[in-house]
Amino acid sequence: MGMFSDPSRNMSFIEFRNVSYDYTEYGTDDTEISAVRALTDVTLDVKEGDFVAVLGHNGSGKSTMIKHINAILFPTEGTVLLTGRDTKEADPVWEIRRDAGMIFQNPDNQIIGTSVEEDVAFGPENMGVPTEELEKRVEETLERVGLTAYRLRSPNQLSGGQKQRVAIAGLLAMRPKCILMDEATAMLDPEGRKEVLEIVHELNKTEGITVLLVTHNMEEAAGADRVIVMDKGRVVMTGTPKEIFSRTDELVGYGLTLPDATLLANELREAGLPIPAGILTEEELAEELSKIYRAQKDGASIEKKESRGQEDDIL
Repeated sequence: MGMFSDPSRNMSFIEFRNVSYDYTEYGTDDTEISAVRALTDVTLDVKEGDFVAVLGHNGSGKSTMIKHINAILFPTEGTVLLTGRDTKEADPVWEIRRDAGMIFQNPDNQIIGTSVEEDVAFGPENMGVPTEELEKRVEETLERVGLTAYRLRSPNQLSGGQKQRVAIAGLLAMRPKCILMDEATAMLDPEGRKEVLEIVHELNKTEGITVLLVTHNMEEAAGADRVIVMDKGRVVMTGTPKEIFSRTDELVGYGLTLPDATLLANELREAGLPIPAGILTEEELAEELSKIYRAQKDGASIEKKESRGQEDDIL
């Protein structure tokens, strides 16, 4: 069993039932002008322990959808359930936000404390966690995300990736069941993105923490258990990464592209190389190319041996 949650992976952790949401537009005098529908009849289930990537172009509704999970937004129509609790009826609402914490795009907007350990302690301290338990949680979570050596450092002295790891540590200190990431790697450099994703994948695998990752990055989505594609406020595709990325024309129609490794694999297959469909990562492509190279090398060795054998027979 994990340190923070029971990775049973059986129950429906998140449920959307015919959810629609309208943003209200206001005039210069703060009077309501109109309502803009951002979500339309969204129905989906996420199981406990799943790692789900949510894809879609700008304005597709993916960020609006994820903000319903921890009661930042509430449905105009329909129902959102978190572990069976209706988010509109949750009292107090902080219990929902403790169970499903959000990591946002800009790490600077999430930093509260003047030191790393103070920032990590902020959430559980406001929950009323006793001092001895609070210190234990801060120590555990900083070690978990690899920031123990930075505990007294000002967050302003950290890189973007390190700041996002501080934000993750702050969530972990509150013992969440789910981490929601709203374009949380978009402002990071490649190394920072790698750091954050490695931590989140490890937490998902070892602690059973449910993860929903809103992203534009197709390579990030390739590492998920399941992919949800949104367009114009609706869920238009759902399946495993291999299932979704095999539907090339549909993805292009929704303004998305395949991962670079998948595109290259497709081009090599069209050029005649025996590469299977469904390649998602650079590692998978490299392995397939290695297999082809080894097969060709072995084939050449066999032909060479046969040729030598025929020469010996002649002599």
